[in-house]
Amino acid sequence: MSAQLVERTESIKEIVCDILEIEEDEVTQTSLFKEDHNADSLRAIEILAALEKQFSVVINQSELPRMVNIEGVYQVVAEAAGW
Repeated sequence: MSAQLVERTESIKEIVCDILEIEEDEVTQTSLFKEDHNADSLRAIEILAALEKQFSVVINQSELPRMVNIEGVYQVVAEAAGW
């Protein structure tokens, strides 16, 4: 894993944990926000907005169904940012 990938993943995880009000060690790459961490659709929108601001990208809300865990969020942000 490149340092940049680790840094971006950590940044995404930080945003997600902050919005979901959970500890970073509670979240894995594949733990599901809704099922494992009780996130609702409003939180998902908050995460999307925070990611757009952090990474200066625009993410279509139609991508929300893919953003179910850290892995999915990373893929969506990476596509939007052209990483």
